[in-house]
Amino acid sequence: MRLAFLPASLLRSRRPSHRITLRLPLRMSSSYDGPWTAPKVREEFFSYFRSKNHTFVPSSSTVPYDDPTLLFANAGMNQYKSIFLGTVDPNSERGKLKRAFNSQKCIRAGGKHNDLEDVGKDSYHHTFFEMLGNWSFGDYFKKEAIEFSWDLLTNVYGLPKDRLYVTYYAGDPQNGIPTDEEAKQHWLKQGISPDHVIASKGNFWEMGATGPCGPCRCVYSVSQLPLLIFLSEIHFDRIGGRNAAHLVDGDDPNVLEIWNNVFIQFNRDDDGSLKPLPSKHVDTGMGFERLVSVLQNKLSNYDTDVFHPIFTRIQELTGARTYTGKFGNDDVDGIDTAYRIVADHVRTLSFALSDGGVPNNVGRGYVLRRILRRGSRYVRKKFGAPIGSFFSSLMPVVVETMGDVFPELTKKQDDIKEILDEEEESFSRTLDRGEKLFDQYASRTKELGAKELNGADVWRLYDTYGFPVDLTRLMAEELGLGINEKEFEDAQEQSKIASKGSFKKDKAGVVKLDVHDLAALEKNDAIPKTNDSFKFQLGNITATVKGIYYNKEFISSSSGIPTDANFGVLLDRTSFYAEAGGQEYDTGNIVIDGATDFEVTNVQAYNGYVLHTGSLKYGQLSVGDEIISSYDELRRWPLRSNHTATHILNFCLREVLGDHIDQRGSLVAPTKLRFDFSHKTQISLPELAKIESMSIDWIKKNVKVYGKDLDLTTAHKISGLRAVFGEAYPDPVRVVVLGYDVDEVAKDIDNPKWRSTSVEFCGGTHVAKTGDIKDFVITEESGIAKGIRRIVAVTGQEAHEASRVANSLKVRLEQLESTEGKEKDSGLKSLSMELGQADISVLLKAELKDRLATVRKALDKQIKEKENALNKAAVNALVTFFEEKPDSEVYFAILEVDGNAKILQNVVMQGKKLGKAVYVFSVDAEGGKVAHANYVSESARSRGLNARTWASKVSDILGGKAGGKEDGAQGVGVNIDQVEVALKVARETFSSEYN
Repeated sequence: MRLAFLPASLLRSRRPSHRITLRLPLRMSSSYDGPWTAPKVREEFFSYFRSKNHTFVPSSSTVPYDDPTLLFANAGMNQYKSIFLGTVDPNSERGKLKRAFNSQKCIRAGGKHNDLEDVGKDSYHHTFFEMLGNWSFGDYFKKEAIEFSWDLLTNVYGLPKDRLYVTYYAGDPQNGIPTDEEAKQHWLKQGISPDHVIASKGNFWEMGATGPCGPCRCVYSVSQLPLLIFLSEIHFDRIGGRNAAHLVDGDDPNVLEIWNNVFIQFNRDDDGSLKPLPSKHVDTGMGFERLVSVLQNKLSNYDTDVFHPIFTRIQELTGARTYTGKFGNDDVDGIDTAYRIVADHVRTLSFALSDGGVPNNVGRGYVLRRILRRGSRYVRKKFGAPIGSFFSSLMPVVVETMGDVFPELTKKQDDIKEILDEEEESFSRTLDRGEKLFDQYASRTKELGAKELNGADVWRLYDTYGFPVDLTRLMAEELGLGINEKEFEDAQEQSKIASKGSFKKDKAGVVKLDVHDLAALEKNDAIPKTNDSFKFQLGNITATVKGIYYNKEFISSSSGIPTDANFGVLLDRTSFYAEAGGQEYDTGNIVIDGATDFEVTNVQAYNGYVLHTGSLKYGQLSVGDEIISSYDELRRWPLRSNHTATHILNFCLREVLGDHIDQRGSLVAPTKLRFDFSHKTQISLPELAKIESMSIDWIKKNVKVYGKDLDLTTAHKISGLRAVFGEAYPDPVRVVVLGYDVDEVAKDIDNPKWRSTSVEFCGGTHVAKTGDIKDFVITEESGIAKGIRRIVAVTGQEAHEASRVANSLKVRLEQLESTEGKEKDSGLKSLSMELGQADISVLLKAELKDRLATVRKALDKQIKEKENALNKAAVNALVTFFEEKPDSEVYFAILEVDGNAKILQNVVMQGKKLGKAVYVFSVDAEGGKVAHANYVSESARSRGLNARTWASKVSDILGGKAGGKEDGAQGVGVNIDQVEVALKVARETFSSEYN
């Protein structure tokens, strides 16, 4: 099918400008009724690569839970990192993959890949987009990838060949990188005109947050492994009828990149040399929205049927004028820009939230909050529509148009709505107030003739009103202002220091195997993959040293390794557990009795090879040595207990809260277990009590814990199975069951009684029977994100210690109940602080807090009653004095009110009402202070007495400070033994001044 493209004359007379000042032909946005609808464009891509024997792999989550280097999935290759590294389990489905295709959900907002501030300003930037991609993992390479690209674009989609331009890497002799002549020749073989095949040095791109990146090459910083790649891009000239080669890579919106072929073929060593990878891979990405705009003959991605349904719904919700596709200064009222921003942002939010993302103040959660608040401000400011539930009202159109391809949208629609409403409503409460404050800051800045908002003010807008700095920056730009970034960063840092304190975490250097090491091991028959089945047994085993790894080399002996240096040891078999599945690694020793002691401080598995990392305490190791593999049983024991307890907890959560409980993360450490799971609301104390009690009952049952490998297909069918969603499990997979033999389960996998126990896929270590866990105490239940709860618990000795601490706190509270006054007051304050920080049962903590609150309330009532009585007595004493001595002009007294300044002021105020001068004192013996206050009557002031002078003379005796006005002053002294002297001075001063 061929298309009628825009005539070359349409824009040829004027070279288009760059992003922000982009001007396109003005036309009304209309629905598309041509042959290449967005769904058809996507399906043709899928059909093509199915016909080329590629496997469809569903898009990975936009929220990369297992990749700390990324805020969001920003390219299709992210989920294949283990394949590129050679660390994928060869028995898993992913390990068997050779060719793949999909449409990857991508978000580029926050971090280094951040298009957020460009969205709305031009025709092609998005924070969410689809990336159509095909991959080869050690199968085909440049020849086939280039042929597929050209065939699909020209013969299937029917793009004019004379409008297509391709680039290849021009080389970098200074860095030792050759020209990609191979790609060039393959392109020419497709019949492309030579002047459409362009050598390129520009175009930066990188994956992950670390690692160097250079022109037309990229370092995939996956697990710190720099993979050097060549890019070959395909560009399309929207205009046609001209040679646009000089506009390629020129940031021209009408000559745009539509497909990127990535050829992963080299690794750069530390010495700078290039080393061919053991397996060469292909990773391609084609921007879906851009492709649709090309095929629909539109000059903007936003003019396609990808966005038109969203624009229509925005108009229905706001009553705004129709979208007209204006940019820059042509968009006078900013409505078209608002259309683009809101439509983009609702897509990003819908997909991120459907994948488990939650707006909050940290990392990716903060990015999502920024996006929602930025969009909400445009809804209110430009569309004049109320916010609070706007995005949840707009979200269904995203589900309707994309839910068939990405079913997670449909499944999570209610959850998405709930989160959007909660976040948007929260921001609506501060938006108006924040904007008013912003207006004040902006006005003050202009009045001072400055060009930048004060950074401390910008931080305050965030800290108090929830205005992300990029939103404030945008608001400032609308007024021709900037922000003082340095002042903002200083204010932010000061706030962090004040609220959290400084924190440092030392990271020991860890020896790692890279893809080349693994490739070398695969070819080396002398170093077999490690038999680690002994990790499920107890005690030491003997083993043989098969490899010693140091300074990126396999060597035969440790004799040349410096003292105290870390290196790795490979054994033919091991009793050590390598870190996996949330369970921490074992530590211990590799020993040759009487000769060598190698302290193992870290254990990691690499594609079946278990690397023991550490250093020699004494002696040497050589390949062929017979050693004793001795893990630290004292560390392993609580690890086993905590891992089995985690399974019990997971089961009990499902039984108490429901089948919706899904694991979202876990940590099995020697001192505690941590379990994150999906649940919308805080778990009530009765529910927690039931969960903890049920867990303890499982321990008391003392049932056996069974573990055995089953084939993955069979294991997946077991009734009541609990598995982590999205996890790639090996085949066969180890199944752990409480109370029933795995063989028994395998013979009758559909039996509903398996739901009455814990059945999980797990390769970790476990106790032999649940009674070995001894005890179980939940020490924390909290929300870590919207819809995600966290439970922290302890077992064994730590559980006993938690109980001991709780009992000691209980005893202290009982003792405080029998005390009085300030001793009780200070004791309760101290206990309250300790109780809040104590790692004890969350149930006991709640009980003690309630009890402490009752005692606190009673004491506060007692204190208040006593204070009222003392206050009444002190005031009455003054009144009585003047009733008995009406001619007296002044009242002096040392009051027994424990230095209560408030009572002193009440006495002074009573004297003021009577028109009499007053000076009163009170000693706080426990605090070592003397409070004093005075009042100078109008009569006394007329004779020259000044309250500040009066208090100053008293302070000369009592020390400390005093201050106030002419008619009244107060102070606090420290010389409590001089109060009588001070009283005498006060009398003498009054007499001398008054008379």
